[in-house]
Amino acid sequence: MNRTENVTKHPSLGEGLGGLFDELIERRGTGCVKWDESPSPVTIPLWVADMDFQVAPAIQEAVRKRAEHPVFGYTHVGDDYYDAVISWFQRRHQWTIRREEILYTTGVVPAMSAAIKALTMPGERVLILSPDYNCFFSSIRNNGCEVLENCLVHSRYEVDWSDFEAKCADEKTTVFLLCNPHNPTGRVWTKEELARMNDICLKHGVKVVSDEIHCELVMPGHTFQPFAAVSEACRQNCVTLNSPSKSFNIAGLQIANIICAQPAWHRRIDRAININEVCDVNPFGPVALIAAYNESEQWLDELNQYLWGNYTALCDFVAKHLPQWTVCPLEGTYLVWVDVTQTGMIAQQYADLLMEKAGVWVNPGTMYGPQSGEGYIRINIACPRSRLMEALGRIAKLKN
Repeated sequence: MNRTENVTKHPSLGEGLGGLFDELIERRGTGCVKWDESPSPVTIPLWVADMDFQVAPAIQEAVRKRAEHPVFGYTHVGDDYYDAVISWFQRRHQWTIRREEILYTTGVVPAMSAAIKALTMPGERVLILSPDYNCFFSSIRNNGCEVLENCLVHSRYEVDWSDFEAKCADEKTTVFLLCNPHNPTGRVWTKEELARMNDICLKHGVKVVSDEIHCELVMPGHTFQPFAAVSEACRQNCVTLNSPSKSFNIAGLQIANIICAQPAWHRRIDRAININEVCDVNPFGPVALIAAYNESEQWLDELNQYLWGNYTALCDFVAKHLPQWTVCPLEGTYLVWVDVTQTGMIAQQYADLLMEKAGVWVNPGTMYGPQSGEGYIRINIACPRSRLMEALGRIAKLKN
């Protein structure tokens, strides 16, 4: 069965899935990290978390309209910005955010760094679920703290609860840095799992910082649960980092939010944002966020359907042509975690082979944990299906 044949077409989005997301857009020569850093003009980049799809029409129009004004000075973030954030999370995720809880900044990674700076002292430990987003490691270490890894249990990638509690009980552990949904494994944490994490953290005086940048990228059968909306106890013990950048493909416009209900933490984070000099945003970020949250929900829903189609196409291809791969279940994000241990190569060696011999750029799993990521690669499937299938076809032709 064609998995997209029953999708409703919406005239406002052109030709729906077939027209909007199947279009091959030339990005080389635009200063694009994903494409212009490729070592060869024939390389297909499936590495950095950046989509090859044009953004929603409402966002394009909002940015175009702002660009028509000939002055791009310092930007005031107004009521319409806060209203858009609050309305989006209320109607989409039943999470009530108060305006005074919101701090804007230039991106989730700067937000993460500011939160760690505000909530820890150098020499303390920050707990993560490994394998984990590579910037977690650098942000923790750049703030003078130590990374403490709770290695996820393989198969569905579940938390090792006894180890999690033991590491929270470590007197030097003061913050738990959560990726929700999880990058790179694709897990979407359940309400029950999040509540259990918080119960353990509260028991041992550990604060939670939840990176929820991939929160809108959720596959069929799964529901994203904001950490702060699990319970009042969770809301009071966490700092949430979010942004429309991944979900709406506007990372280059540099806009993100920190949501914090604790006034004392809020003040410290606000100070850290200023110390790190990431307190000013550009003129295009706020208007893009407003257009995304107020006018582009339909586009996002169609995107998720298309991404699911890409994932199922990848799984079907792998089953037929790449038996040495084991594809992990994708619950959220557009980043597929693949076990390649049956190739007989370590992660970096295999990623190098794909680059050199197939012209396909993927990330070695060791980027996300030197031990927990060994034997894995991460593949970005947020591209036109024809491009994804071309890349997989090249890989299948290799004789490992």
